[in-house]
Amino acid sequence: MSRMLIRGALIVGAIAVAACGRSDVDDSGSAQPAEASLASVLDRNPGHARLEAMIESTGLTEALDATGPYTLFAPPDDALATAGGDADMTDDALKAQAAQLLRAHIVPGALTRADIAAAVDRAGGEGAKMRTMADAVLTFTRDGERLVVRGPDGPAVALSGDEALARNGVIQPVSGLLLAPSTAPGAG
Repeated sequence: MSRMLIRGALIVGAIAVAACGRSDVDDSGSAQPAEASLASVLDRNPGHARLEAMIESTGLTEALDATGPYTLFAPPDDALATAGGDADMTDDALKAQAAQLLRAHIVPGALTRADIAAAVDRAGGEGAKMRTMADAVLTFTRDGERLVVRGPDGPAVALSGDEALARNGVIQPVSGLLLAPSTAPGAG
């Protein structure tokens, strides 16, 4: 078990170092530096208004405007609505719980789909493991050609939509929450 964790840590470290300073690529294949921060890029991505509101209410906007790099696995608004149940996750009373939920969707390093796919291919059947800012381990595998991520107690969700590169990281849309609804802050 410890050999597997060490191997996973080495893979994550190598990916994080390789991904630092990554830039966007234009139609001609030339690298173009990303100028906007993760917070600014998220603001321009449709379907993440609830996520953006949670980031603002928890004070994480400053972190996502800072140097980074980070990768944000961005669940859609409907998944975040389910996580909160009847609770408003932007309410001051739920600020700590909302911040914990968000940190469970952020990993250090700028990880593109190509980086994640390469890590999964190197890791084989066990999947590539990456630690979140909430100190949870995400496991990445393949389901056919799809890349799938699973939190420690959550369902398997697909990396979906188009990734968005920022000057300080990457936004990777995912099809759902990386936590089981019963363990998501504000649920049940």
